[in-house]
Amino acid sequence: MRKIVFVVLFAVSFMVNAQSTNELQEHYEAFYKEMRMQADVAGMINALTHLNVLSPSKARKDTLAYIYANNNQHMQALNTIGIDKNESDSDLSVQVKAIALKAINQPKRALEQFEILNKRTPSAYLAYELADLKIQTGDNLGAITNIDYGIANAEDDMKYAFYERQQPYEASLKAAFMHLKALTTYNQDKTKIDEAIALIDEALKIDPNFNLASLSKQALESRKAAPEEVKE
Repeated sequence: MRKIVFVVLFAVSFMVNAQSTNELQEHYEAFYKEMRMQADVAGMINALTHLNVLSPSKARKDTLAYIYANNNQHMQALNTIGIDKNESDSDLSVQVKAIALKAINQPKRALEQFEILNKRTPSAYLAYELADLKIQTGDNLGAITNIDYGIANAEDDMKYAFYERQQPYEASLKAAFMHLKALTTYNQDKTKIDEAIALIDEALKIDPNFNLASLSKQALESRKAAPEEVKE
């Protein structure tokens, strides 16, 4: 008799627990929807975190990581979904890893993620990310392949955001590729400084307001003038 009573009580407890969990999940789903409508980032993060505890979901984790990354909380994004290269990851997960790893100055790891994205859906924008990261990691020859692809496929109206000034700005993507081509030319052969400067001039013809290209030109011209100053 006691055994039967125990089983009944356990079953009732389990049903109450399940009902309570379902109610909580419904509550946080509604809460998340409301926070999205209000564009409340902290609220969305709160709701998704609770939902992931109540009912773990890969898709929901990816979404949470995306919200973190979009809010410049890159470490939190990576802590949510990890940093490992995984070919089976969703596009959103790979994108978040790529952006977050680049933001925390992990170019080699970021490169792995951008390569997965580019393998799935090649684009001029991804080619720029790959070329830029390859230059950072010393793979100038590898960068040239992406640069050539980018120059051939970048449309005239495509822009890329730069942040070296206090106020971020956009420059022509095609000009950005010409700038990278100049860097790889100089990196591979320091005697080709004039060729590199000429390539930057081409970039500035495309976009005269491309500040980073102007800074690179000044730096190259300073290096070109340096030997003459030493001789004097």
